[in-house]
Amino acid sequence: MNTPTKEEEPPQPPHSSPRRSVIISPIKVIQNLRQRRKRRSLSAPPKLRKPMTIADHFRVVNNEGGRKLVVPGMPKYEDDWARDSHDFFNLIVLLPIIVLNLMNWNWEILLNLSKKQHLEDAWTDEWFDLFFWSTLSYFIADLMWIIIIPNSVKSPGVIIKHHIFSMIYLLIPYYRPERRWCMGACMSVELNTWFLIARRVFNKQGFPPWTVNLSFVSFRLKFISICFYVTWFSLRVILYPFLMVQFTNIWLETSTKNGGTYINIDLPPPIFHFIFVVLNLKWTVDLISSKLRYLRRRRKGGSKAVEYEKGL
Repeated sequence: MNTPTKEEEPPQPPHSSPRRSVIISPIKVIQNLRQRRKRRSLSAPPKLRKPMTIADHFRVVNNEGGRKLVVPGMPKYEDDWARDSHDFFNLIVLLPIIVLNLMNWNWEILLNLSKKQHLEDAWTDEWFDLFFWSTLSYFIADLMWIIIIPNSVKSPGVIIKHHIFSMIYLLIPYYRPERRWCMGACMSVELNTWFLIARRVFNKQGFPPWTVNLSFVSFRLKFISICFYVTWFSLRVILYPFLMVQFTNIWLETSTKNGGTYINIDLPPPIFHFIFVVLNLKWTVDLISSKLRYLRRRRKGGSKAVEYEKGL
């Protein structure tokens, strides 16, 4: 005989305690934003993830067939507070570093080196302390800037790695005074970096520097472009490979003094510098290739644009 069962009451929801407001630190907010941005970038198509380097320095257009063409002039830049403020920061901060570097060299000796003299003989070391700490402060400030505002540059990850590596690299001349001239020689490339940034900042309209005729503006654009190309080839193409040979000889001399031990403190400079030399040569080849394609197109009587595959 079935006994009637008591109707079961529906389960009662657990007593919910009032929510407490959680205070999130600003650092946590920045980390969350960076994670979301990273997820969005990974979900984008491959072509959108890796913008072409040439578009950063030359004007690129699409022709009727959908192919990319390089045309005379500079790319046009829209107003971007993050990028513009970072560019002006570099233009201002790099100037005293460049000047301090120049002040550490004896230019009378540097411009008249004899066969018995070496590049280090022209290094005076009079302003090294101020030069070193200014350079280190710049790398730290720029590193923090990019970490906090990563959209101020197009490749934040690459620049962050570069700055960390550079700060570690600076320890060698700091603890070895006889190698301080190496820091001055390597940091001379910042002069080209300054003109590279100025080329973008002072020509947002994308005027062709060799065809525009705007009085002072035209002179300014031509001057910056000339200085950019002169410093590019003299520093990145000529000086840096020369320093590669010098750093290798220093490493071999140190190895000989240490009884043939090739693992010593002078080993990292030629290895790291070799990476810079390869990158500079690659960018130079891309730069020349884009120019040659443009000249070939003009000789054939085609349009002012030239098709390209890659370049700077």
